[in-house]
Amino acid sequence: MDLFKKSLKTAVFALIIASCSIYTDAYKRMDNAVENTDFESALNIIKKEQGQNEAIYSQRNAILLFLDKGLLEHYAGNYAASSEDLQNAERLIEEAYTKSSSEIFLSYILNDNVKEYPGEDFEDIYINVFNALNYYHKNNLEGALVEIRKLSESNGKLDMLSGKYNYKDPRTGAELNEIVRRETGVRRMPENIQVRFSNSALARYLSALFYLGDGRLDSFRIELEQVYIAYNANKNIYKEQIPIAVGELQNTPTGKARLNIISFTGLSPIKKEQVILHPMPFVHPILRVAALKLPVLVERPAIITKIEVIINNNYNERFNLELLEDIGAVITETYNARFYNILLKTYIRTLIKYSTADRIAAQAAKKKDERAGSMAAMSARTAMDISERADIRMSRYLPDKAYIGGINLDPGTYSVIINYYSGDRIISDMEYKDVTVRQDRLNLIQSVKLR
Repeated sequence: MDLFKKSLKTAVFALIIASCSIYTDAYKRMDNAVENTDFESALNIIKKEQGQNEAIYSQRNAILLFLDKGLLEHYAGNYAASSEDLQNAERLIEEAYTKSSSEIFLSYILNDNVKEYPGEDFEDIYINVFNALNYYHKNNLEGALVEIRKLSESNGKLDMLSGKYNYKDPRTGAELNEIVRRETGVRRMPENIQVRFSNSALARYLSALFYLGDGRLDSFRIELEQVYIAYNANKNIYKEQIPIAVGELQNTPTGKARLNIISFTGLSPIKKEQVILHPMPFVHPILRVAALKLPVLVERPAIITKIEVIINNNYNERFNLELLEDIGAVITETYNARFYNILLKTYIRTLIKYSTADRIAAQAAKKKDERAGSMAAMSARTAMDISERADIRMSRYLPDKAYIGGINLDPGTYSVIINYYSGDRIISDMEYKDVTVRQDRLNLIQSVKLR
């Protein structure tokens, strides 16, 4: 009881502070800059806000600061700065995972918002994807491959993801449900699910490109085959046909050079608080309907429906990019597996709070009268409603889709235009002048339009 009361006071205090500092109009200004592909302005907003008394990213949100800043630096072409930020985020996520494993039961009492943000699985995955691209842009193909191997190798991040939430006490071997039942007396638990994402076509495609650029043809063919394996093994993610451009990588005619293009569009889903009313039949009447506050993913509107590439040569050749990876679907899949733990924690935490409030109300009624009991129940419920907030923290600037394409050209210098369509209308275009396309090297254009 004393632990609960102390924890509740801590949560209420921390959430009052957090509500004043985390959710500011700075996010809206950053979002507007990102939508307009003005990534430097978004970075300047972060720099300015972090210098204020109430920073947009508090100390407990250091991972988010490095993630958002690292992604924006990447989009802005500041690849060295992006690498540094993303590596800091990755290090802190590793530290947070170790810490959360040792404090797992405590998280059933405290609200997650008062803890340091530990990062999400999908954030940890795409850190390596974008850092690999950072290394490519710094002309370091081996560094790029090291980042991809963190995902794809045996016992890498993707390999370990499926069993990540099957927590067992290192001392007794007891599973999570058994621990919670023993400590709380709750017998019925929601059913756990496993992550159904074991291989990233995007990571494998980039790996194949990097091996090709490094002249390691056997490794290139192995990684290219893994793109097909990823599509076949993860039908819940890859619902479209595999892009024709994947197969074309192996068929560059003699004397020609291939120009590859990858484009990231849209903004991935983001968390919002959803309130679910849950009956509590065996407590004081004022407490019989509990509000479970859960962080659920909601999609952000995307307006880009087609991406056209125009090569300014003698033929003004045109082709459309194809969807390679629905990043939003990967995020949803990996988050849904963790959502079991979130639901479980919220349910147990709410049950403990309402049971405690019921005892407080009963004690007040016994000492005075029923009216005093009702007032105590009302006060306790108000405190609980203030303290119980869904943890909706996550990186805001991961893209929603990854598209690819390519064309075989005579070696030379070209101007490349990328048109972004919404329906039949071009809503934006990007021009890349003096693009040098060479044989026996990786020629890759990356474009970003987060709309």
